[in-house]
Amino acid sequence: MHLYLIRHGQSYINLPDWQGKNADEALTALGQRQADALAAWLPQHIQPPDALYASTMRRARATAEQVARAYDCSIRFDDRLREVGTNRLDHTAWGEGELPDRYAEYWATARPFAPVVHPYEFSESYMHFRTRVGHFLEELIDQHRGQTVMAVCHGGVIDAAFDHVFNVGPWRRCEIWTHNTGLTYFEYMEHPGREAWRLHCHDRTDHLVGVK
Repeated sequence: MHLYLIRHGQSYINLPDWQGKNADEALTALGQRQADALAAWLPQHIQPPDALYASTMRRARATAEQVARAYDCSIRFDDRLREVGTNRLDHTAWGEGELPDRYAEYWATARPFAPVVHPYEFSESYMHFRTRVGHFLEELIDQHRGQTVMAVCHGGVIDAAFDHVFNVGPWRRCEIWTHNTGLTYFEYMEHPGREAWRLHCHDRTDHLVGVK
């Protein structure tokens, strides 16, 4: 399986003057241009996916819609691809108007077993988040062996995917930074006795040259 993880375009939540609240925000004008550039670049370099997945959050949906138009394919929206702190501890997404608007004072990976958002009731921890991302990845292996899969998601999801694939313990020592619309390519290998995953590239942003 060829798996391409794509971070969404710039959203208002990514702006330097954002107040740190947890919110389901749309793309900025720059984010839309980034998504447009990504969609123009992808079909020239990567074969049409057998499946295109996306987070249900607005910034990922808008980015995925551009990718879907470029390949003339449908999108499979999946709540497991939402950013950390935007699902309950049972992995279900918060309903309309229910999303907790404040993250905890500590960074999620600094206290991986602690609640991520206020109020704490029903808040997922970073380990809950890793579990839902890992469950998504393992399900892909079962459903898409030998196929090409794209997933438009969030920087935190890509971090958690690295944790899962590299079997990292609860406390990480290195942040895996991904720029907006950066592309990461993993391949799931069918070689018994060897590593299951192969990393080809991370945070590829060729398509952003000249985008301002």
